[in-house]
Parts: sequence; structure tokens; C-alpha cells
Amino acid sequence: MKIAARIAEGLLLLGYLGTVVGQAQISNFQHVVIIYQENRSPDNLFQGLCGTNRSLCPSPYDLQNFGTDNKNHTIQLTQVPLGSPNDPNHTHHGFVQMCDLDTTTNQCKMNGLSSSNCSTGKCSFEYVNPSDVAPYVTMAQQYGWANFMFQTNQGPSTPAHQFIFAGTSAPSASADNAATFVAENPSGLGCLAPRNAIYKLISPQSAPKEFNLINNPMGAVCFNHDSMATLLDNHNPQLSWKYYTPGSNSIWTAPNWIQDICHPTGNFAKCTGPEWKQNVDLNPADVLTDIGACNLRNVIWVIPTGQNSDHPGPNGNTGGPSWVSSIVNKIGQSPCTDTVNGKRLTYWQDTAIIITWDDWGGWYDHEPPTLLSVPQQGQGDYQYGFRVPLVVVSAYTPQGYIDNLRYDFGSILRFVEHNFGIPEGALNFADQRAANDLTSFFNLNTSPRTFNLISAPLGEEFFLNDKRPMEPPDTD
Repeated sequence: MKIAARIAEGLLLLGYLGTVVGQAQISNFQHVVIIYQENRSPDNLFQGLCGTNRSLCPSPYDLQNFGTDNKNHTIQLTQVPLGSPNDPNHTHHGFVQMCDLDTTTNQCKMNGLSSSNCSTGKCSFEYVNPSDVAPYVTMAQQYGWANFMFQTNQGPSTPAHQFIFAGTSAPSASADNAATFVAENPSGLGCLAPRNAIYKLISPQSAPKEFNLINNPMGAVCFNHDSMATLLDNHNPQLSWKYYTPGSNSIWTAPNWIQDICHPTGNFAKCTGPEWKQNVDLNPADVLTDIGACNLRNVIWVIPTGQNSDHPGPNGNTGGPSWVSSIVNKIGQSPCTDTVNGKRLTYWQDTAIIITWDDWGGWYDHEPPTLLSVPQQGQGDYQYGFRVPLVVVSAYTPQGYIDNLRYDFGSILRFVEHNFGIPEGALNFADQRAANDLTSFFNLNTSPRTFNLISAPLGEEFFLNDKRPMEPPDTD
């Protein structure tokens, strides 16, 4: 694939569109901020959108407060606090179980879960107290909400993070084309994985079972394929990016899987590449410092610490809504400006903020995904997964906008490509397979909206001065 040529074609198209639009306030965003949280479904996390007496659900907000178990019983979702330790199964096997595939229609029946384990700490039929996630609800109400956002992969966090960064969890471009993907959270750490670390892969030949990729010889799980970083680096002019994450050896640190970024030492103990040193930041709170210093890159991915991830666990972590709000507020109130076509625009006026969750976390959700193929005949053995929340924030997103197109992580990549004049689908991974980008969330012909502070229990100063040891975003 001749990426540079395709980018040049995209730049010509972008210039043409800018001429046609004419009256647009901006032709594209200078910054795209992707905030990636952990392990929640819309039915679990966003019941607060339904309003009093549930008058706004299931229309216009497609949320349901009950589910169907494997005995076809209707089960009301039980309210729990955000910090509840309950952590349901969200492996690929968990997807298969909850989906309960109808092989005649190739559609999930969404009634494969048992409700008998709701007294054991593994109950999926729960929803979060809306007051615990009020900042999230406020952002969805004030800006944009997607009713049909699905994770790309049918499994847990690690492959999901690969899809949001690289468009695939496959070991190579040819493996992606053959629909062979890393399916689970591995015992290793990409290029930094120890010898004999086991990666569970799935393919049309093995599905629904998995098979092992073993890191022997060392480096066998240090993958070599393009990522969004490739497209940004090859853009003319080059586009800047940064990946904020709590630790180089975290399985949620997507760049440590990519050979061209990591450049591991001979003993595969450390990433040493110039891309790694320049663009991977191992302290998530540095995103607030960088925004404050007027050093916001063109595209950033923000991965939280475990304390701020929304992942359930024994420590009852509840910092996620405040953490996300602090980033949005920092951008919304920033005095920093970019000069674009002779105009001085603040960060708020030229930044798109995309907030999503990496997987469904095992929580019940009533909307079935669309599978890309029938079993053992292609991409459908691992795409698509269940719904996850998607909130879009910008000065050009209408208040209370509700979108009913179907999206996945590839849609986010397509939007980044579209925004910077890169042909949509240039990676030829999930970005190529996605049906839509996110452009419907933005009306660039309108004047930028005035930013209103998102109220939250904790603010920027808390996160900048938080001295607690960083926990990984997920522990399972």
C-alpha cells in the first residue's frame, strides 16, 4: 500500500471540500483527543440519560433497564455504585456466552447469561447509580451521544486497545486479511513479553476455539504492521501524536506491541525507539500539563490509571468521571491558540474530543452487534463486539445530539483520517471495514459554542498532585 500517495490524494480532496464549504468556521480540527475508559456498556453506565420516570428511554436514548437471561426470564437491572467490586466475565468466551448466536440469522439473541450468579459477585444484570457518573451524563446531554457504538473486537481490553490505535490486533497485515486476531488479554507485554508468553489467537479455522501463539523465540509477539502512528508520521506535513498511559509494561499500552515504535533492546526488556521516546508518555496526568503548556499534539490517546478507569474492582475506584471531566474542562477553558488560515483559534474552537470505553466489561446490554460474516467464514468470528458508550464533545456538536448510525473503533480511525485529509480506510484494517466515520457529530458551518464547565467532584489539581502509585487500568 502506497500510503504517501493516498495521503496526497486525500489532501487534494480536503482542499476541494474546503472550497466547496466556503462558509465553514473551520475546515477541520487541529486536534483530535481520544479518551479511552474501561469496561462498561450503555445499559450499565448511562441510565441517567433516561430522565425522570424514564421518559427519554428507549427513545430517543436507546437504553433498557432490564434484560433476558438464559431461561428467557426478564431480569430487572439492579442499581449499584460505580465503585462496586462486581466484575463479570468479559473474555471472548464471555462474548460467545452472552451473544447466544442464532446460526440461522447470524444474530446474537442476547439471552445467554445466567442470572443465578447474581449473589456471587459476577452478576451482569446491574447498572451504575446515575449520580455517580453525573459528569458523563452531563457531557452526553450537552454534546453528542451515539446509540449504536460497538467495540470492534469480541473480547477484552488488550485487543481493544490495539484496534483503537492500530485498527487491528492481528500479528501482521496478512493475518488481519485472513481474520486472525489476538483475542484475549495475553500473559505478555507485546515487544516486552517474556519468553514463552502465550497469546490466544482466533481465526475462521479455529473459531469458536482459540489457539496459541508462543513468544519463542523472543520477539515472536513483537508485531510489524502499520498503525495510526504510521499515517500521522507519513502525512505531509507530519502530524504529531502522543499516547498517554500508566506504564511501559502495561498490556493497555498499545504502542509497545509495534516493532517500529518500540524498537526493543536485545533482551526485549525496554522500548528504545525514537517514536517511543517522543510520543509515549508514561504518566497520564501529563495530558493536563501539556494542554496547559499549549503543547497539545494533533492526535492523542489518553489511557487512565486504574483509579480513574471505571473498571470495577476490590478498591472501589470512582475517579473516572472526574478524570475525563478534567481533560474536557482543561481544553474548554484553555487560552492556548492555533493560527489557521490567518485566524487565531482557541483549543476549544479547534479540538474534537472523543470519549469511549474499550469493552463492554461483561455487563448486560440489549442491542445485538452486527457480525461481519457467518461463523468460520471471515471477519465475523471476532467482529463486531457488544455496545460501548460513545460521547463526542466539541464546539460544533449540537446540544443533546443523538446519533443513530452504527459505529465501532474503526469509525474513530476513519474520522481521524477524514479530518486530516488521509483517505478513509488507508490502514486497510478496521478503518476500512467500518461503515461510518464520526462526521455527523460536527457541524463546522455553525459558530463555535461557548464552553460551559463540566461539574465534577474532583478537578485538575487533584490529578496533577495525586501521588498514589499508578494502578493498571484493568487487572483481569
